[in-house]
Amino acid sequence: MTPSAHAIAPVRVLRGEGAWAQALELIPALSRRPLVLGRSQATSALRQDLAVQLQSAGLQVEPALLRRDCCEEDLIPLAEQAAAAAVDAVIAVGGGKVLDGGKLLADRLQLPCVTVPTSAATCAGWTALANVYAPEGAFRYDVALSRCPELLVFDHALVRQAPPRTLASGIADAVAKWYEASVSSAGSGDGLIQQAVQMARVLRDQLLLDAEAAMADPFAEAWGRVAEACGLSAGLIGGIGGARCRTVAAHAVHNGLTQLSACHHQLHGEKVGFGILVQLRLEEVLGGSQLAAQARRQLLPFFAALGLPLTLADLGLAQASLADLQQVCEFACRPGSDLHHLPFAVSPADLLAALVSTTAGQLSEATL
Repeated sequence: MTPSAHAIAPVRVLRGEGAWAQALELIPALSRRPLVLGRSQATSALRQDLAVQLQSAGLQVEPALLRRDCCEEDLIPLAEQAAAAAVDAVIAVGGGKVLDGGKLLADRLQLPCVTVPTSAATCAGWTALANVYAPEGAFRYDVALSRCPELLVFDHALVRQAPPRTLASGIADAVAKWYEASVSSAGSGDGLIQQAVQMARVLRDQLLLDAEAAMADPFAEAWGRVAEACGLSAGLIGGIGGARCRTVAAHAVHNGLTQLSACHHQLHGEKVGFGILVQLRLEEVLGGSQLAAQARRQLLPFFAALGLPLTLADLGLAQASLADLQQVCEFACRPGSDLHHLPFAVSPADLLAALVSTTAGQLSEATL
């Protein structure tokens, strides 16, 4: 076996109620002058409160804002701000794009990174990966980082404050681990990858069982299991599986959809969830898989119950032109796209047919 190396997990993970209070005891050993990065106005008061607590712990805080998505146009001035303030660590507080921005900034500056998710919408707080976007929100490329964060603080009290929609989005993104990894990596002879794929199956099964109860009551035990499945377990699976336990068409469809401003209001996992349905349609039609057809029928009522988008109209694309949809498909099928990890060839025309046929049947099938 050829030697390989990849970043699997944060050096330390704090999780549960009161995890931030524990973090305040550990962060001073990592940093005395952190740059605290945020983005959303909705979390501004929360970040200010955390910054005050860091200052009370004896740290000199440099506040910073990601003004758009994780984009070079923001990262460059942030690096200049970090250098001017002589910061010695980056603490990223927020959703996936802030966490990606903080990780990438810390990686480039060779500084320790602390991630503090304020929702369970993605596993970005865990991974050694960052997605880079254009300023207007279109996906450009992803970047593999040299390491995972030094500290991940998954405080249930902080995460619980997020809108329920973010948890539904995280569930869709986490469920995609199984549908993508099982296609791209199930035939691998690498035991670690095989185990990561089976972990993804267990993760899917737990979400199918617990998701609706978690959405109904953020103080239920099911909520804790589901939130950590989305924010932590999904990241662990990607860490163990590494680059060879790949994303496939679901994330490629997400990347294509981001090219249209009409669906920029949709969350990452909402677009990925729709992408799962499209991937399963491709597997059914081009791969001849009846199992994929059955999986799609199983997911439709599940996604509907969580309020996830099932159609192009749900994504804000009811008025999308043929040219718009062709742009989505061309980007998703570009050379090097994750879509090409499918075990059969897919052209932009094939993907367009899957997008349209997936949407056409969703509303009636979701009521089965």
